[in-house]
Amino acid sequence: MISARFPRRARLTKPEDYKSVFAEATRATVGCLTMLARRNQLEHPRLGLAIAKKHANSAVARNLIKRATRESFRLLQHKLCGVDVVVLTRPGVTKLSRAELHASLAKLWSKMIERCKDS
Repeated sequence: MISARFPRRARLTKPEDYKSVFAEATRATVGCLTMLARRNQLEHPRLGLAIAKKHANSAVARNLIKRATRESFRLLQHKLCGVDVVVLTRPGVTKLSRAELHASLAKLWSKMIERCKDS
């Protein structure tokens, strides 16, 4: 049985990890979300979030985006190869409905899963 938890080992926690993703990333954008990904030396994927205050002013909006992103990652992590992923927001992200946010995340993850299969 595949675990669908989101343990600490599945998170980017150090600034060096984020810097390495930003330095050598493959980029995918759908609507108001951008996903940066880079191969890691591990057997599992890791997720990092960079939700800008200037794109989502309220803490409630930022937390909603974070929760939705973590949940989508948690459910699909078994399909991803060993990559470090950082999700960024773009202007207009707070105008998305929850359904649109989930649809954008699903498109981004499907792009990432396809890229994992290719490599």
